[in-house]
Amino acid sequence: MNTHNTHRCGPAASRAITLITAITAIAALAAFSGGCSKQGAGGAAAMAAMMGGGGPLEVGVYTLKTEPVLLTRTLPARTSAYRVAEVRARVSGVVLKRLFEEGSLVKEGQQLYQIDDAPYIAALASAQATLARAQASLATAKAQADRFAELVKSNAVSQQDYDNAVAQAKASVADVAAASAAVDNAQINLSYTKVYSPITGRIGASQVTEGAYVQAATATLLATVQQLDPVYVDIQQPSRQSLALGSDRAAGKLLPPPDGGFDKVTLFLSTGQPYPQPGKLQFTDVSVDPSSSSVLLRAEFPNAAANGAYPLLPGMFVRAEIVEGVSPNAILVPQQGVSRNSKGQPTAWVVGKGKDKDGNEIPVTELRLLTTDRTIGAMWLVTDGVKAGEQVIVENLQRIRQPGQPVKAVPAGQSPGSLPITR
Repeated sequence: MNTHNTHRCGPAASRAITLITAITAIAALAAFSGGCSKQGAGGAAAMAAMMGGGGPLEVGVYTLKTEPVLLTRTLPARTSAYRVAEVRARVSGVVLKRLFEEGSLVKEGQQLYQIDDAPYIAALASAQATLARAQASLATAKAQADRFAELVKSNAVSQQDYDNAVAQAKASVADVAAASAAVDNAQINLSYTKVYSPITGRIGASQVTEGAYVQAATATLLATVQQLDPVYVDIQQPSRQSLALGSDRAAGKLLPPPDGGFDKVTLFLSTGQPYPQPGKLQFTDVSVDPSSSSVLLRAEFPNAAANGAYPLLPGMFVRAEIVEGVSPNAILVPQQGVSRNSKGQPTAWVVGKGKDKDGNEIPVTELRLLTTDRTIGAMWLVTDGVKAGEQVIVENLQRIRQPGQPVKAVPAGQSPGSLPITR
């Protein structure tokens, strides 16, 4: 009985299960198709959003213009003393005293050393005695010549005797002159035993001590005095830059600055800090150093000592900023809009003119090769590649794919998340 009932119900149940399975499969297929359709639509929308929604790419631009710009150039330099005096021995002898403190400020005419003067005192006394003897001989010779002048008239003496007397008198005059010069020389040598500072300045270390023997023949160095206020700054400018600068000034490409001339110099210390006082350019050397192909420019800076210490010392490495002139029609391009190609050349994307599929003129991207001179703040000074009135793209650069891409130009800084243009 049970087996029969099971046999009767089996086919009906199977048909029911098959029907339900088919309905479920159809519903699942419909749901899957709808899901795939929605997913495909969402992906296309995302891709379209990524590519700019299918319309022109919105970019921030900076409109170029010409403007006067003060051009400067920073060059390496070294400081040097305004005046340097090497104090050397002018007579030979033993140093008896050193009369200064090393590193101190000495005045012009201040005595620095005392050299043993006893030999020179004796030499002076001997020269004075020789002078007295020569003067006495001159008096005798002159008197005899005067007597013979009267006697020769009456033939009391021969003409030869008279001529000899006159010659002797003249020789005595020469002897007096020589003896007088010897006295002067002895006095000069005696004065050299007192060694004085020839200038006012800071004196360095003494090269000799008391008891040292110094020689006039080798001009023994005793000490060095340097005047440090003001101080010189020697600037090295490449000769190529010097020639180009002269040509640009002569052609009127560079004009004098409004506050004076080309002689203002600003100094930067090795720490990068600016020196508080400006300097003045003194001269440009007329020759080129063959070892470095550079021209020497010398500037003068005030260097007043504060608390006994000078801010600038000779031999310091510094950087000097010189004024080249005012470029009346300079074009500046923001650095954020300039990149470099594989050759290292500076390039920029600008808004150019193109046509759509209907032949209408539209703004498109255009890649330009630039010629840059230098940076001025956050800008590049561009001498070729762009001109005034053109628009350089500075925002949304990462989404530019190729030249000729349609764009919508808006002033830089007006799009969300944009960075301001700094100068």
